[in-house]
Amino acid sequence: MTHPISRRARWVAGGALLACVAAVTPAAAATPPAVGCTSAKAGLAEKLKKDITAALSTRKGTIAVGLYDRSTQTTCTLRAGTAYDSASVVKVTVLATLLWDAQKTGRALTSREKSLATAMITKSDNASTTTLWKQLGVTKVKNFLAAAGMTQTKPGANGYWGLTQITVTDEQKLMKLLTARNAVLTDDSRWYVRKLMGDVISSQRWGTPYGAPSDVIVHVKNGWLQRATHGWRVHSVGTFKGGGRDYMITVLTHGNSTMNYGITTIQGVAKVIHRDLAAS
Repeated sequence: MTHPISRRARWVAGGALLACVAAVTPAAAATPPAVGCTSAKAGLAEKLKKDITAALSTRKGTIAVGLYDRSTQTTCTLRAGTAYDSASVVKVTVLATLLWDAQKTGRALTSREKSLATAMITKSDNASTTTLWKQLGVTKVKNFLAAAGMTQTKPGANGYWGLTQITVTDEQKLMKLLTARNAVLTDDSRWYVRKLMGDVISSQRWGTPYGAPSDVIVHVKNGWLQRATHGWRVHSVGTFKGGGRDYMITVLTHGNSTMNYGITTIQGVAKVIHRDLAAS
């Protein structure tokens, strides 16, 4: 019996930008949710809300946004609890799980694991991800998610890691774990994930880094996947530090007519966030 989800959906498209393929865009909700922002810095929340809303005003599809800036205690959210097929964004969770599991016995990653992890994050290699996902098993992934408080994330069944359900809320929790001391991931583990996210190949450094100031260190992981329903899923998570700033951005989208359409949507949001934080 043929599995209802194609092999291509299992191996989330990774690598070069894929051809633009038309897909049906679902109708927007009659009353779409509003961007919500709070900040300890006067005027910043209002500006971010206005500018993010404007950046999305002409974009089709379903878009979820998360921003957290430690330096000004600023948070912005849109559809923070809406679930999306993870595509390759889940690869950061896979690596975090691998490191978290190794920490328990105080062991370092093997050279083989390091090679797989490097290919998985820096080139979004799917075969490496499948190997590590099988090695870990869903139970260990679930145990890491519980330890990380990522209660809204549901691992994909039957080996389909790219169909893991993720939300802005949980991706932002993961980005926070990677960028500050905590009881879940050691300093060495956090450094290793950030190092690989900082070494992502140039053709995959689109998305949340767009418009980042030159004095900011960027770590990114993107995901992209086309399916029969909701067209293209195009996602980007990133952390940014420097110039007195320490922030993280998650943008998840589906219902995109093409991959490039989704990228443009994400970059429109990222551009105004970087600009507003830099000016504040």
